Amino acid sequence: MLSALRSRPFRLLWLGQTISVLGDGLVLVAIGLYVTRLTGDPADVGLVLAAYSLPLVSLLLIGGVIADRVPRRRVMIAADAVRGVVHGLLALLIATGAVRIWHMVVVGVLFGTGEAFFQPAYTGLVPQTVPEDEIQAAQALGGVSRELAAFVSPALATLLVLTVGGATAFALDAATFVVSALTLSRVRARPRGEASEGGGLWRELLQGWSAVRQRTWVWATVAAFAVAVLVAYAPFFVLGAAVARHVYGSEAVFGLTNATWGAGTVLGALAGARWRPRRPIFTGVMLATMFPAEVALFGAGPPPLLLYSGTVVSGLAIGLFGVWWETALAQRIPPHLLSRVSAWDVMGSLALMPVGYLLAGPAASMLGDVRVLVGGGVVGTLAILLAVLPASTRNLSRLDLAQDALEPA
Repeated sequence: MLSALRSRPFRLLWLGQTISVLGDGLVLVAIGLYVTRLTGDPADVGLVLAAYSLPLVSLLLIGGVIADRVPRRRVMIAADAVRGVVHGLLALLIATGAVRIWHMVVVGVLFGTGEAFFQPAYTGLVPQTVPEDEIQAAQALGGVSRELAAFVSPALATLLVLTVGGATAFALDAATFVVSALTLSRVRARPRGEASEGGGLWRELLQGWSAVRQRTWVWATVAAFAVAVLVAYAPFFVLGAAVARHVYGSEAVFGLTNATWGAGTVLGALAGARWRPRRPIFTGVMLATMFPAEVALFGAGPPPLLLYSGTVVSGLAIGLFGVWWETALAQRIPPHLLSRVSAWDVMGSLALMPVGYLLAGPAASMLGDVRVLVGGGVVGTLAILLAVLPASTRNLSRLDLAQDALEPA
């Protein structure tokens, strides 16, 4: 895995993003904890989280087109600037006691807009910073950074929000975007046949969709995750702090559950650097069923040892899936379409997340928050299982050699 660090462009990219994702990992947990303390209403948590996710889902496809048209590094620097400024302002509002829910909604919309342009550009840039035969190593190392953030950041967010206050968490995230922009300004990526075919925004969007539609293993997996995000992931982040308070007696259990999940995903990303299964997508999807199952486990209220052990295993599974999935996309999608396909991937997976955020509170009022999490976890597990039905998902083989690394268009 460390062999990817021989490439200076990747070293700079990896360093900046490692610091940045540590800050980003604070936000999701910090919002749940801070808004729950501010108003005590899960519906407000859902509203703020929806504000972060709606522009992300709505603008990702446009972000993918832009990232395939103009230098991806420039797109990422601009997105870092926007996100750093708005979270700096939010930290100031919280510190002065002037913050209101509508302030957080506006900040969320602006932040999500920047995120929509950043993510497709980042996915397209990573393979340009390493040789072809180092793509899996680079994806694994990037995964370790993300998953390490998933481990450290929730615990840090819990500590900051419950002791120092929410302003510190958002100010820290704002500072990480400054570091990210500075390192990105020094990245010099190699050409990789990424020239866009052009032809207008709508045509380029359709080119990306065509690449997705022609690969059943892509769209079937994306659709399965969309359902799991709707019924399990989104309700967990809206109701998790409240369930932790009612079922486990402390909101801190919500943060610690996220931290143990992160510990598992770090292990998964490390293992994914060396474990190369013959059928990576099939193996990864089967393991990924543990992700919504863990939400059901959390809602069921088991003893803490069982909860945290199961969460680590679930995180390990999703960490492995993430490395294999990103590697398969980077190797099998033509380079000039990679950012657009990535945008369709993320947009599709998260398309129903704002709906899940908004409906979780009302659903909990009618059914009870525990029933929402347990039932959603079960349904999400079944949805991901359905992704293995297509033959291409079950039979897609790994690519090992650099000369075979790019699938013919």
